[in-house]
Amino acid sequence: MDKDIYILGIETSCDETAASVIKNGHEIISNIVASQIQSQQRFGGVVPEIASRHHVEQITLVIEGALLAANLEPADLDAVAVTEGPGLVGALLIGINAAKAFAFANGLPIIGVHHIAGHIYANQLMQPMEFPLLALIVSGGHTELVLMEGHGSFKLIGETRDDAAGEAYDKVARVLGLPYPGGPAIDKLALESDDAVEFPRAWLERESYDFSFSGLKSAVINYKHNLEQKGGTIVPSHVAAGFQQSVVEVLTAKTLKAAKEYNVKQVIAAGGVAANKGLRASLEMTFEKEGIHFYVPPISLCTDNAAMIAAAGTAMFMDGKRGNMEMNGRPGMPLASWSK
Repeated sequence: MDKDIYILGIETSCDETAASVIKNGHEIISNIVASQIQSQQRFGGVVPEIASRHHVEQITLVIEGALLAANLEPADLDAVAVTEGPGLVGALLIGINAAKAFAFANGLPIIGVHHIAGHIYANQLMQPMEFPLLALIVSGGHTELVLMEGHGSFKLIGETRDDAAGEAYDKVARVLGLPYPGGPAIDKLALESDDAVEFPRAWLERESYDFSFSGLKSAVINYKHNLEQKGGTIVPSHVAAGFQQSVVEVLTAKTLKAAKEYNVKQVIAAGGVAANKGLRASLEMTFEKEGIHFYVPPISLCTDNAAMIAAAGTAMFMDGKRGNMEMNGRPGMPLASWSK
């Protein structure tokens, strides 16, 4: 690399308004995140229109904050990377239009980044990727296993057939009367519990790497209803522990099986649910025992942020990928390979 590469990343796919500057694809120079959790908590989830309004209020401020924290001017940047999809279409459009305006005003190229590619490349901010690698993506809307044989090479080998892990966590949390977001609350209860309700594991077909958590969610609801009909009292921590054990066991077992079948050098976890302490501990212990390199970003880089978008955007920039001013929000954007 003849010169340092500085990429401004912008992320507005859901309820975080974020901007970040990354140097050479792996060094975080600044990372600003304006969260909407407090605003959305009273609704028990993300309301798309409210999320979009918050993005409008915050987007200019976080971009200015990222540049100020990095002590850089727009002229110091090489490109702008922005989440193109998937996500809430209204939220995506705020970030994309801000990125297009900034890029046009400063004569910079623009790069559209897939949100899940961003989550994967959050690991690049901590250590170099070793190929072939297997990525377990676990977030509010995604539960997937992705095989990568090089930068920008994505082969989907397993995905959720119904509820993603994060969706199941939030829905079970509501059943238990826990606050939004449900994942951290269930994780905390589960780790503190001295007992666990036994819930089923959804393994699906013997050779399948797909996931299904809808049945587990229904099992929790049925357990609660049946217990209440008998006059019993539910113990939320016992339910949380049993639910989490079921989710973690399936995620860990399928990831390990795929890692062995594809003989990968590295396994990484990515996405908001990768912040779950129970899941992190299970994956770390399993792959350490198997002698397979396993990495997961710090919790601050598991949840939505712009540093991950800039990291993926840098890899795309180095690979010659560029977007244009016709870029639009793509809420159902597929994770497609962009490598040469």
